[in-house]
Amino acid sequence: MFSIELLETATADLQDAYDWYEEQSVGLGDRFIKEVDNHLDLISENPYLFAIQFSGKYRFALLDHFPFRIVYSFDENQKIVFVTAVFHTSRDPKRF
Repeated sequence: MFSIELLETATADLQDAYDWYEEQSVGLGDRFIKEVDNHLDLISENPYLFAIQFSGKYRFALLDHFPFRIVYSFDENQKIVFVTAVFHTSRDPKRF
């Protein structure tokens, strides 16, 4: 298992998305966070699960029920996954 480290950018992304979903419907933000957590568990178990895309450095995990991607890289030696962003699919992924 790899540990997960959320970078400040990813934490801000999650907070913004949570707040927006909660404004739409109470509890929807919690459902969003739960799906992100489920994907982070998968990534922790096998960081190779999702493909490198758009750049030669980052992997992108697409959520199932929300239009967001988790952007991450990892250090095999230290067993750490670095989550760089959790961003809406309408944003340009090539910026990573």
